[in-house]
Amino acid sequence: MTQSALVTFDLNDGIAHIRLNRPAKHNAINDNLLLELESLFDQMPESARVVVLSGSGDNFCAGLDLAEHQARDPYGVVQHSRMWHRVFGKIQNCGLPVIGALKGAVIGGGLELAASTHVRVAEPDTFFRLPEGRHGIFVGGGGSVRIARIIGSARMADMMLTGRTLSAEEGERLALAHYLVPAGEAEAKALALAKTIAQNTPLSNWAMVTALGRLEYMSGDDGLYTESLVAGMTQTSPEVQARIGEFLNRKKS
Repeated sequence: MTQSALVTFDLNDGIAHIRLNRPAKHNAINDNLLLELESLFDQMPESARVVVLSGSGDNFCAGLDLAEHQARDPYGVVQHSRMWHRVFGKIQNCGLPVIGALKGAVIGGGLELAASTHVRVAEPDTFFRLPEGRHGIFVGGGGSVRIARIIGSARMADMMLTGRTLSAEEGERLALAHYLVPAGEAEAKALALAKTIAQNTPLSNWAMVTALGRLEYMSGDDGLYTESLVAGMTQTSPEVQARIGEFLNRKKS
């Protein structure tokens, strides 16, 4: 395991586990934490097959650390927002399945971070909130794209305008979480899912986490054409041929 003041990382049997490590701050995000996350994904070992992302303590992530908020001019805000976009984009597009283990607060930038993962597991105390309206600001970490694509822009507007809190059950219903597990079991479930996903071929995992999000927003004809290209890449590898042959032989026996 490698550990810094802000993030911990360990790798076992192809499963990389990244844990936000600011429990006293409810794992709120500051610039240094963002840059450490980016460094981890930039230097992800080749042996990693799946990534689990979780938070230390009682919360996943309470969003932007307002205590470290700086006054910026418009251009500075744009540049800062683009840094968040860059880091969360590397998580979403790293080519490995990323599983979020959620508990407690998943607020603002924390929800934007969670939305950059591909599979999300939530405990019963998980709650989702977008408080930007109350602070007089707008999302800047990709939420207007990623969160809106998950729950729809109308629901996101309601969350931002009213500051309403969604429970774990509501979040699961809206696909902010894919699994709802008993208290204290999110990380264990995420790791179990990671072990299952790691058994897939790396190429098919890569295709699923990089192609599906793009295909959804293509025109119908472009999407179908691209689907055929991705199928051609994945279905012709020697490993896939061996797996299909093994499956057919089992059926005959």
